[in-house]
Amino acid sequence: MLFNQIIGQEHIKNHLKISAENGRIPHAQLFVGKEGSGTLPMAIAYAQFLLCSFSENTEVCNLKCEKLQHPDLHFSFPVTTNDNVKKHPVSNLFLEDWRNFIAEQPYASLFNWLQYIGVENKQGNIGVDEAEDIVKKLQLKSYEGGFKVMIIWMAEKMNIAAANKLLKLIEEPPNKTVFILVTENEEQIINTIKSRCQALHFPVLAEQDIAKALTERENCAENEAAKIAHQAEGNYNKALHLMRNDSSDLIFEEWFIAWIRTAFRAKGNATVVQQLVSWSETIAKTGRETQKRFLEYCLQFFRQALLLNYKSEQLVFMETKTGFDLSKFAPFVHAGNILNIEKELNDAMYHIERNGNAKIILLDLSMKLTRFLHQKEEQV
Repeated sequence: MLFNQIIGQEHIKNHLKISAENGRIPHAQLFVGKEGSGTLPMAIAYAQFLLCSFSENTEVCNLKCEKLQHPDLHFSFPVTTNDNVKKHPVSNLFLEDWRNFIAEQPYASLFNWLQYIGVENKQGNIGVDEAEDIVKKLQLKSYEGGFKVMIIWMAEKMNIAAANKLLKLIEEPPNKTVFILVTENEEQIINTIKSRCQALHFPVLAEQDIAKALTERENCAENEAAKIAHQAEGNYNKALHLMRNDSSDLIFEEWFIAWIRTAFRAKGNATVVQQLVSWSETIAKTGRETQKRFLEYCLQFFRQALLLNYKSEQLVFMETKTGFDLSKFAPFVHAGNILNIEKELNDAMYHIERNGNAKIILLDLSMKLTRFLHQKEEQV
């Protein structure tokens, strides 16, 4: 992948190229950016630039990197057991899937990757077996005499044991070894790893860059591309899902509408509470990644309702697919309850990620939402 194939982020491309050409190449870098901002494609393009700029045969080197088959380009990413890998899952066992996945959707999310390998109901992580594998790979000399590059995607999914095992290697890697850690949430990476990396923060993509990419790469009509780019919030992966009418948003919307309507009626009505229990059971049967994505969707829905309530229509981009009237719901989301709603949704995501009982977490959230929706805004 070349720098000119990456959407936007021109200042970061220039910074990486100039620093590499001047010999200022940090041994460990942390690429921080939200989903769809292009952190992984940028890491691959940077790795290709390092490997091929100093190669004797640039054309062959570029071809190897394009197929992600360069012997000095290594990857580590979250994995878990599936039908083919029953125990001790490591990235090496999924490399063929990984190459195909990146070729198809380089801007994709962790959930998309887990879906691709058929384990969307599980949580992927980077464990101690993976760390041992990385240590073994990087102890060897480079095949082509230049750099060795290790890209660790979703580094926040590295568990403590794996992080501790890699600590010394990241601090003092072998000669001409470069680590690129890619993350969406640097707060979840342990401080001892973070302090050893040079961080590079990626902004979300500009609307015009997304619209241009949709027009040129996906043959999307200009008006449609501009509308999708506005809805995508700087996330190219989301823009692609919107363009292809991904059905997950429709399911999430149906779940959300059923939830708020039931929660609103549940105050002082024991029979309706039973419906909240049934709703919680339905969502709890899905995978943890799906549950987290649904709660993120809820958070976004509440924020859009808040903006609409306070007459900031120009910032409202959400369009419902079921005919639900956001303007009628908006008055129930205000300064008096939005902070509580946001806190409880974030807490629920936190507990689900740490393997809490989803049914109990979601039912507890539902009971609290019943109270929040009936909360009145304090008049100043």
